[in-house]
Amino acid sequence: MKATHEHEFEAQPGLPEKLPKGEHILWQGAPHWWALGVHAFHLQSLGIYFALMLALQASFLSGQSEDWSLRPLLITGTLIALTLCALAAWAWMSASTSLYTITNKRVVMRVGVVFSFTFNLPLHQIESAQELHRKDASSDISLTLKKSDRISWLHLWPHARPWVLHHPEPTLRCIHEGTQCAQILRSAWERVNAQAAASAFGGTPASESQPSHPSAGAACELKASLMESA
Repeated sequence: MKATHEHEFEAQPGLPEKLPKGEHILWQGAPHWWALGVHAFHLQSLGIYFALMLALQASFLSGQSEDWSLRPLLITGTLIALTLCALAAWAWMSASTSLYTITNKRVVMRVGVVFSFTFNLPLHQIESAQELHRKDASSDISLTLKKSDRISWLHLWPHARPWVLHHPEPTLRCIHEGTQCAQILRSAWERVNAQAAASAFGGTPASESQPSHPSAGAACELKASLMESA
């Protein structure tokens, strides 16, 4: 597992170098910027909070005197608008500079705005995966890495599972067609682990064109569960 910088000279979009022989792309996608802004940067929650604070300030000022000025409210409203616009711009830049790729051998995450990183996550190093499907049709697919592998949460954010800090989980954030992506990932994961198990026991690795059964000697089970958010 490794991280490489910058993507101006990518061999092809989302990949820092040309794929080796026998490896091919199964899926590519990027976060939806507005969904990323709402769920990772909490634009909606902050907007509601700031609106309540603005209403509270207006109530306080109106109670002080009958002849009160709108200037404090205008100053506060301007600062709130600038803050929300800055966060929305950050969400847009995060989404526009990110690209997720699933091949038949690994998951590649090109992320970062100022400092760009490309994380190569071999499928045999992924212990499990979980899909969170939301009512706005966006999905998160979180990848649990084996304990021997760990990526800094600061390097991943906002492409990390929320509130999981001890062993950060790389996450394909706010993507559309998440269920289809999860099925593609699961199929590729099962195939890779079935081949590894067959090789370890001296058997013949399964052909990539043939579907493998989840119990064909895989070291662990990939979970791609679908959960509806509250």
